[in-house]
Amino acid sequence: MTDPHLITSLPHLDRTYDAAPVAASLIKELPFINDAYRTLIAASPFCVLATCGPDGLDASPRGDGPGFVRVLDEKTLLLPDRRGNFRLDSLRNIIADSRVGLLFLIPGVGETLRVNGRAVISTEPDLLASFAVEGNAPRSVLRITVDTIFFQCARALTRSKLWDPTQYVDRHSLPSTGTLTVAARDSKHDTSEFDASAYDAILTERQKATLY
Repeated sequence: MTDPHLITSLPHLDRTYDAAPVAASLIKELPFINDAYRTLIAASPFCVLATCGPDGLDASPRGDGPGFVRVLDEKTLLLPDRRGNFRLDSLRNIIADSRVGLLFLIPGVGETLRVNGRAVISTEPDLLASFAVEGNAPRSVLRITVDTIFFQCARALTRSKLWDPTQYVDRHSLPSTGTLTVAARDSKHDTSEFDASAYDAILTERQKATLY
């Protein structure tokens, strides 16, 4: 029996919300990067990169110093692929489907910036060299053509109190990285050896040494 409370069609969705988009939400959407949006990108040290591919969807955190995503021109962003875990989920997806989404966050600021576009993966030597940090260049840079860009109001971050220091969670109250790895291993019935304590003991220093 079909659940009558599931929304499975656009007419049903329209009836449920019964409201036109707020006018300002349409006005702020642009097909290019204007000076105001360029300023937000320059201030952001963090974004989420969303991709899609034959094996599904992926949302990957990306971060570095403010302005690490470079505005090449009003239609183009450059995003270096810094060192990570080498799963390459995002890059594999982009090879199959060039569509991407970006969500930029700025510490202490409620508004976010959203970008929808198409990406290609470049290994052009001079481009890689221009993104080098501490003598280490990224393996590749995403060249993103902007289709739409707009800012999102602060409601979500206000409700979540994301930047409120009184709401910060003590990291030690949650499972450590090593503990999380062991839990995942056990959930997969993997019997390989893994020392969570030893892993946690050197994690911070290892991450510092392999940032770039």
